[in-house]
Amino acid sequence: MTKEWRPRIVAFFCNWCTYTAADLAGVSRMKYASNVRVIRLMCSGRVDPQFVLDALTRGADGVLIGGCHPGDCHYAEGNYKMLRRFQLLKRLLRDMGIEEERVRLEWISAAEGDKVKAVINEMTEQLMKLGPLGLPQRFEEWDKEVTRLEEEIRGDAAGAGCACAAKLQKPAAASKSEVAHV
Repeated sequence: MTKEWRPRIVAFFCNWCTYTAADLAGVSRMKYASNVRVIRLMCSGRVDPQFVLDALTRGADGVLIGGCHPGDCHYAEGNYKMLRRFQLLKRLLRDMGIEEERVRLEWISAAEGDKVKAVINEMTEQLMKLGPLGLPQRFEEWDKEVTRLEEEIRGDAAGAGCACAAKLQKPAAASKSEVAHV
């Protein structure tokens, strides 16, 4: 029995609009993918890019951010703040080699339960096509690469008789006699 892979989505929803719309979708018994975990925030402007990166490093395959429509933010300009952060976040993800489609920003009002359903289902389909992100496994590979580079640097420095080679060497554990003299 093989279990079909389903993408894991973390959703950051603003309390006043998108979270209320998700509640409306649930109360209205609208069917949408169950692979989304919603985190309610007071405003989309409170979504720190680090939250998104943390979700991805902990195994999420995608992140959905939902906020009030521009001009309708309960905190005046929170959604504009999120929009600026989102643009920077997309550049960062691109530089990390992560597809931009894995992180999505949507403006969804409290009355748009059907839009929550559509966006979650669309994002799930999109992530199914992209496949698993596997960022925790990528970190293991990156750590191995850094360790290998560090070993190469130590070998080159030691072979060249460089004065910095001693600094690169890991300190040896102190012997009992050295500890007793301290």
